[in-house]
Amino acid sequence: MSMRTRAAVARPGSGTFVWEDVTLDDPRPDEALVRIVGAGICHTDIAARAGQVPTPLPAVFGHEGAGVVEAVGSEVTGLAPGDSVVLSFSSCGRCLACRRGHPASCEHFFARNFGGARPDGSTPVHAADGSDLGGRFFGQSSFAEHAVVDARCAVPVLADTEDELALLAPLGCAVQTGAGTVLNVLRPGAGSTVAVFGAGAVGLSAVLGATLTLAERVIAIDILPSRLELALELGATHVINGRTEDVQARLDEITGGRGVTGAVESSGVPELLRQAVDSLATGNGTVAVVGTPPLGTEGTFDINSLVVHGRSIRGVAEGDSDLVGFVPALVGLSRSGRFPFERMIRTYPPERINEAAADAASGEVVKPLLCFRP
Repeated sequence: MSMRTRAAVARPGSGTFVWEDVTLDDPRPDEALVRIVGAGICHTDIAARAGQVPTPLPAVFGHEGAGVVEAVGSEVTGLAPGDSVVLSFSSCGRCLACRRGHPASCEHFFARNFGGARPDGSTPVHAADGSDLGGRFFGQSSFAEHAVVDARCAVPVLADTEDELALLAPLGCAVQTGAGTVLNVLRPGAGSTVAVFGAGAVGLSAVLGATLTLAERVIAIDILPSRLELALELGATHVINGRTEDVQARLDEITGGRGVTGAVESSGVPELLRQAVDSLATGNGTVAVVGTPPLGTEGTFDINSLVVHGRSIRGVAEGDSDLVGFVPALVGLSRSGRFPFERMIRTYPPERINEAAADAASGEVVKPLLCFRP
C-alpha cells in the first residue's frame, strides 16, 4: 500500500526546490505517517541542496517539521493518530550515547540524518515515475505535505491549534540547538558571561537560553544591525557589530579584561572560532562549536592558550538534547511567554519555498517557516 502526496524535491544541479507529486510507502513498524503543518528552513537544508553535505540527490529535505500523526507502525509506543508532534533528529536508541540520554551523540548520527535513507538503504519516498527519492533526511524529510518519519524523531507536544503547532517547528533543530547548547552544555552560573558569535536562528536561541540562567552578561556578536537589535529585544545585555567594532577590545571592555565564561560559535566561520577561543576567561572558559561550515573546513587557534589558560573547545550537535524531555520543556516556556523564539520567524506559503530559502541565505530573514494549511 502507498499514498500520494506532494513534496519539494531537490534535483542535481537545479539549485531549487520543485513541488512534485510523490508516493509514500506505508509506515514500517518503527515509523509514523505525519501530516505536515509547518516546516522551518535551516542553513543545512540549503547546504544539502547545493551538494555541500553528502546526501544523495534527488532528495526531499526539511528537518524542522511539525505536524499531526495520521498512522503509526506496529512497534511504535508513545505516539497515536491525532497527536501533535515536533519532528527532530534521528537516533538509534541502542548505542551507549543513546542509552545514556545523549541521542545527539548517537554512534550512527551521521548516517541516520544525512544518508537520505533508512538504515537498510531504502527510502519511503518515490517520484511519479517510480524512481526513489532521498526521503529520510534527519529521519523526516518534512518539505512535504506528508512524511513517513522515524518514530524516534517525533516528539508529542501541546498545541491548541494547527497554526500554533506550525510555529513550533523550528524547535526541532535551530532553536533546541542554540538553547540546548547553553542550558545543557555550558550551564552558565551566577555572575558568568556568555558570548554568542553569530546572531542567526541558532545564535539568537542561545541568547534566549542564556536569559533563562543566572548569567550576568549575554553578548551577541554579528555584522547585521537588524539581528543585533533583535538580540537586545530578546534579552542580550550587550551587542557588538563585528564589521564596525573591534570585537576583542569590546569584549575586554565589557568583561573588565577577564574574558567570557562561555562562548557559542554558531556562524561556522573559522576566523570567528579563533576569536571565540581568544575571548575565553582563564581557568574555566569553554567554546561550544555549533556552526557547520562545509565538510573539510579547518580552523586554527593557539594550542598554548588552551593549555596555559585552561580553556576548552567542545563540539555540540542539536544542543545535546534529550528530545523527549527538552523539546516539551521549551514548548512550555514558550507558552508561558518566557521563551519568545517566534520573534525570529517569518511565515511563507509552501509554494514560496525558494523565496524563503533565498531570504534565509541572504540573511534577510532569521527563520523562514513554511505553513501548510489544511
